[in-house]
Amino acid sequence: MRRKKDDHTLTKAEMEIMNILWDEGKAMSTHAIIAKYPEPHPAYSTIATFMKILTTKEFVSFRKGAEGDKTFYFYPQISRAEYTRKFMKEVKDSFFGGSFKSLISFFAKEEELTDEELQEIISLITDKE
Repeated sequence: MRRKKDDHTLTKAEMEIMNILWDEGKAMSTHAIIAKYPEPHPAYSTIATFMKILTTKEFVSFRKGAEGDKTFYFYPQISRAEYTRKFMKEVKDSFFGGSFKSLISFFAKEEELTDEELQEIISLITDKE
């Protein structure tokens, strides 16, 4: 099956689920994922549909429970850091012509950083230990 271009990015709803999985750091059932949502909890069928989508997009994989347990336990196929790295590279390439300098300049201006914050960023960049 041919994957669509947007198969490598997460929607807001998919990101919510991934954040739960990343934060928990263990395989989780659909019921356990739902329990992590604030009230009102989403419907089981809604989360089950998203789990199928995330599995198809290869962000999530699953394993079956122990013998006699028909539950599926889902876990991330990609780390939060790896996803963030890929996503930010795409943002840099798509919106800033691949220029890291342009990306940083944009955020420095848009975020109205204080001199102290700018110095912290400069320190992070220069102290590559």
